[in-house]
Amino acid sequence: MRDTLGRLLVELGERDKDLLVITADVGDSTRAIYFKEKYPDRYFNVGISEQDMVNFAGGLSIAGYKPVVVEFAMFLMRAWEQIRNSIARMNLDVKFIVTHSGYSDHADGSSHQALEDIALMRVLPNMKVIVPADPADIRRALPVVLEELKGPTYFRIGREYSPSITEGLDYQFKLGKGFVLRDGDDVAIMGAGVVLWDALKAAEELNKMGISAAVINLLSIKPIDEQLIEYYARKTGRIVTIEEHSIYGGIGSAVAEVVVKRYPVPMRFVGATTFGRSARSQRELLDYYGITWKSVVNQAMELMK
Repeated sequence: MRDTLGRLLVELGERDKDLLVITADVGDSTRAIYFKEKYPDRYFNVGISEQDMVNFAGGLSIAGYKPVVVEFAMFLMRAWEQIRNSIARMNLDVKFIVTHSGYSDHADGSSHQALEDIALMRVLPNMKVIVPADPADIRRALPVVLEELKGPTYFRIGREYSPSITEGLDYQFKLGKGFVLRDGDDVAIMGAGVVLWDALKAAEELNKMGISAAVINLLSIKPIDEQLIEYYARKTGRIVTIEEHSIYGGIGSAVAEVVVKRYPVPMRFVGATTFGRSARSQRELLDYYGITWKSVVNQAMELMK
């Protein structure tokens, strides 16, 4: 995912000379370094100083440039106060692209794993939150984010683990819109990010049991597709959410806020409930913490009862 990001930033930088990339000493790891190699005079490394990085980006935005902050998701949370006061409160056009989200920094353990960032970002007024599922989703969404959207945006991707989920599918990214990966009548599985692979696998297993499951890619978390959520709440009467994030304040919470307002139905939540740990792979951590297709199947079966 980060390689796709790095190459795409270079392409977008060719089309827009006002596009600037800023990092806090993580250019190599995030692949923002690709941009530096092509446009060294439009790349800034502020060192390990995330708060200064955010304020610097705000100043560049006020000056008429289009700053893109590229950082580890967990490390950017150090600057939440600056994001709130200097960017969101002023509604500045600063784009935050974070890598290594969720469990994707598997080897470095809980200190580097961001499982709370969606909650922290979506609570901010003016902030948009987008979580692509795979490299194909990044290619759909990032050009729109950087070339068409105005105001602060949080764009969340992982590191390397990126099973193919949306490759070859014919749809375009639109802010505030979800996409139906699979239709179904009995239960709706909703989520965003790499765990949608598990959602699709769960739908296949449920189909073998005679249960028809829809799978919804909610890549625009804020604003979220309220109409689509309501439609499947009414159609299926049951919703299971899955996310590589805490179930408190994350994607499941965002869906529940819509459901309780527009058409209440029983829901179940698959996601993190505690801090992570070190492991040999991201997939190993997803399995260890039960953020898997098996958990989705079990929760769907409970709802069917």
